[in-house]
Parts: sequence; structure tokens; C-alpha cells
Amino acid sequence: MIVILISAIVLVVLSFVIWMCSRYKKCPSDKIMVVYGSIGKNKDGTNRSAKCIHGGAEFIIPVFQSYAYLDLTPISIQVDLKNALSRQNIRIDVPSRFTVGISTEPGVMQNAAERLLGLQLSEIQELSKDIIFGQLRLVIATMDIEEINTDRDKFLAAVSSNVESELKKIGLRLINVNVTDISDESGYIVALGKEAAAKAINDAKISVAEQDRAGSIGEANAQMEQRIKVSEAESVAIRGENEAKMNIAMSEAALKEKEAEARKIATTAEKIQAAKALEESYAAEQAAEEARRAKEQATLEADIIVRAEAKKKEMELEAEAEAEQMRRKAQGEADAIYAKMEAQARGVEEILKKQAAGFAEIVKSAGGDADAALRLLIADKLEDLMKVQVDAVKNIKIDKVTVWDGGQNTDGKTSTANFISGMMKSVPPLDEVFAMSGMQLPSLLGKKVEEKGSEEPIA
Repeated sequence: MIVILISAIVLVVLSFVIWMCSRYKKCPSDKIMVVYGSIGKNKDGTNRSAKCIHGGAEFIIPVFQSYAYLDLTPISIQVDLKNALSRQNIRIDVPSRFTVGISTEPGVMQNAAERLLGLQLSEIQELSKDIIFGQLRLVIATMDIEEINTDRDKFLAAVSSNVESELKKIGLRLINVNVTDISDESGYIVALGKEAAAKAINDAKISVAEQDRAGSIGEANAQMEQRIKVSEAESVAIRGENEAKMNIAMSEAALKEKEAEARKIATTAEKIQAAKALEESYAAEQAAEEARRAKEQATLEADIIVRAEAKKKEMELEAEAEAEQMRRKAQGEADAIYAKMEAQARGVEEILKKQAAGFAEIVKSAGGDADAALRLLIADKLEDLMKVQVDAVKNIKIDKVTVWDGGQNTDGKTSTANFISGMMKSVPPLDEVFAMSGMQLPSLLGKKVEEKGSEEPIA
């Protein structure tokens, strides 16, 4: 009996443990587990509606809490928007496909728990589709057809921004947007396509022309004339065709007349676009010519500048070489002059040394008497000194001397004798020459005596 009781207790406890373990729920990676019931309160004091868990686990309190799953499977929505009014009041068709899914962002995930829990994927798809239709029409109404057709990135960015902001309010996020094709009943987009194609063709031709500048000018002119002739021929042909159709249409019903008018409008629009394309082509060709001219002018200026710089550098090098040569030549001449002057100085020095040695020997020979030595030197040079005095008047040329002589003077001399004596007295006496030199005439050559108030040398 005790064993049965113990077994029952163990069984109850084990069942309770298993039941408790079954309340610990793990959330798969492709789902969001929403725990609701007694969750707690928010920061503002209000009751918390649900707790969202993604990629984790949570213990579900029995009786007080329960749970459910939100599927994260992406939802593809085909949105075929028709007759949407653009900013230009032109209605267009925008077929597109949107891919949405439940967001795992904390705040947005809470919105999904409050608004999408319990809904099937088809119901979520319809709800999203209504939101996308409204926002897509709103974006198209704020843009021109040119922006929608050519700048797809801007259009898709605007659509994504508007649609995603609205989808977040119900807990969804936008995964992808794909706009397949855009069309309109008036044919405006088709005309834009033709314009873009013509512009692309012209841009390609311009690029080829820029690569082959040297020989493309004549070809471009020929192509221009060809296009003009072809356009004129097509214009004439279309004009004749339209006139024929108009004549036929006049005999037909009102419906045919409307068709002819519509065809005429389409042809006019096409011609306008073709004319614009030709105008852009001519402008591009003119710009290419201007660029080529500017490049050739820049190349020519660069060549002239380079040659001028080279010539300037050459002249500078030649001037420096010539200056260096002149400096070296002047240095050589200066060295030669210095050597010559130094040699002359050494020669003068040797002469003076020899003269000094000779004078010393003369003084030595005179027994050390300097006056005696001086007298010996003067005696040796006396003849030369007298010669210098005589040479002073020797070269005087007197072609003719007229003397008016009346006889002797008081001193017994004639006028002629006085004239000759005066000429000789014009030569300075030896004692004056010595005095001017700061020396005294030796006594052996004579001395001055007082005679009638004057001194004369006595031989």
C-alpha cells in the first residue's frame, strides 16, 4: 500500500514537472511569439498589451498568460495601378509588385502584435494592398511623368518612404519594390522614349566623333546634310500621305476623321521630338568643335612656352659659361700681373741690397769715414753732374741773335758776354741742387765766401 502511494506521488510530481516544462516555449526563427495576458505595465503606468519575442524563449505562466505566433513569411502583392493622375494631369498605368513582411523592429513588432495577431496571410495581404494603392497614387500625383519614367531611383525612393511609413503603423515593413513598366493612353511616355533613344544615338555619335577628331568633321557635315535631306524627304512623304489620308477621311465617317486628326497630332509630336534631337545633335557637334579648337590652341601655346623656356635656359647657361670664362681669364691676368710685380719687386730689392753692400764697401775702403766715402762717390759722378748741367742748355736752338751792342759795360763786359753768362746762370749751381736735396756740398768742391754782400762758389 505504501509503495502504491509513493508511486502515485512520484507520478503526480513527474507529471507536474513535465507540465511545467511544457510551458517553457521557444520561438522559431521564422516567427514572432506574442505573449499576452498578465504581462505588466508600461513606463507610463498603463497595462502592457503584449510581449513580442523573436529568436528566444519565454516561460508562459499558466492561467495568467497565453501565447500565439506571427508568421514572418514575406508576402508578395501584385499592385496594378491604373489611371493614376500625375502632376501634369496625365493618367498613367503603373504595374508593380511589392514584397512586405511583419517587422522584427521592437516598436513596429508591438504594432503587429496589436493589429495583425490572428489574421491570415491573405487578410494581411489585402490590408497592405489598400495602403500601397493609396500611397502609390499620392506619390504619382506629386511627380512629373519625366521624373517617374527616367529617374526610377527617385520614384522608388519616394514610394518606399511613403509606403513603409504607413506599413509600420500596422507592424509591417517593406522588403522590395519592383515597377515593371509604366504606360499612358496619350502616348506621352512612348514619345519620351523615342526622344531618349534619339538622344542616346546622337550622344554615341558624338562620342565616336570626339575619338576621331582629325577626320570626323567632314563626315559629320555629310551626315548632317544627309539627315536634313532625309528629314525633308520624309516630311514631304508624310505630308503627301497625310493629305491623301485626309482626302480619304473626308469621305468617310466621323470616326475616321477623328482617327486622322489623332494621327496628325502624333506625327506632329514625333516631328517636334525629331527636330529637338537634331538641334541637340548640332549643339553637341558645335561643342565638340569648340573643345577641339581649345585643345589645339592650348597645345600650340604649350609648344611655344616650352621652346621659349628651353631658349631662355640655353641663354642663361651660355651667359654663365661666358661669365665664368671671363672670371677665369681675369683671375689669370691678375695672377700674371701679381707674379710680374712680385718679380720686379724682388729685382728692385736685390738692386738695393747690392747698392747698399757696395756703399758699405766704399765706406769700409774710406776707413769708416762717411764724408770721405761721399766725396769718393761725388768725385766718381762729377763728370756726369757737369754733363747734366751743360745738357740743360745744349739743345736750345738759336737761329739768329741780334745784338745791339754799344760797347762795354761798367764791369768791362760786352752785352754779348752778359747774354751768354746769363744763360749759364739760369742753370742752378751745384750748391743749390744739394741744398734742395737737404745735403751740403762737400768742402773739396768749394765753399761760399762773402764778397760784396753775396756768396759765390770758389773752385
